[in-house]
Amino acid sequence: MMEFFDALGRYGFLQVAVAGGLLASLACGVVGSYVVARRITYIAGGIAHCVLGGIGAACYIRQVYDWPWLEPIYGAVVAALAAAIVIGLVSLRAKQWEDTIIGALWAVGMAVGVLFVALTPGYSQDLVAYLFGDIQLIRPADLWVIAVLNVIVLAVGLGFYRQFVAVCFDEEFARTRGLNVEAYYILLLCLTALTVVLLVKVVGIVMVIALLTLPVAVAGTFAKRLWQVMALATLLSAAFVTTGFAISYSPELPTGPITIILAGAVYLLVIIAKAIACRGKG
Repeated sequence: MMEFFDALGRYGFLQVAVAGGLLASLACGVVGSYVVARRITYIAGGIAHCVLGGIGAACYIRQVYDWPWLEPIYGAVVAALAAAIVIGLVSLRAKQWEDTIIGALWAVGMAVGVLFVALTPGYSQDLVAYLFGDIQLIRPADLWVIAVLNVIVLAVGLGFYRQFVAVCFDEEFARTRGLNVEAYYILLLCLTALTVVLLVKVVGIVMVIALLTLPVAVAGTFAKRLWQVMALATLLSAAFVTTGFAISYSPELPTGPITIILAGAVYLLVIIAKAIACRGKG
């Protein structure tokens, strides 16, 4: 780990990568808390796997039509938002079809992404980097996009804190107070979609849900109020990402899996410690 921190002071690409991970952690802590409170982890998973379709389409269009400005992350944003809106509308208006739609989007999104990547002429970037993440591939251009998305997510997520809390914890009461629950629910799904895009570069599509929920699960054992969970989950997300990067740097291991294993280990330790403490009190 010392080698990583030494290199961090000397290499700009590592500084950009860590900055990207820390920025993503801010949105992760805030939106992840809403996702866990509202119990929509499975919806977030469907959105996450649709992202590959947008990434593949963006790569294909960029190469075939020679649009060098079209970054894969732009396609990821479009695909994630489209999936969030579709799933949100189905969830509100045709609840019986919700699981089917999520499963279909999950599978089709991945299939479309793989197909577009295969059809893209001269495309050589490893698909594994998107599936399992590679934080070292974050570039300055990506960092600016991550920063803008992060500002949007935090501004909306914190600006409508009371409304989202009402939607997450007491939907019926929120309706009686005149709150447009459906609109805020879809807005929450859109925030989740943007957060998923932020985390794809860090831990990859496959493990986005783990980083979105594990820090919140750990924070929830120590904090009672949602804003406290958000603050602690943000710090834990930043710690997991940075430590995972540091551990994986010298042996050149994939950062995403190391980060998730670390987060999972901490969660298990916290659960075991809590169980022992409760047994001792009993």
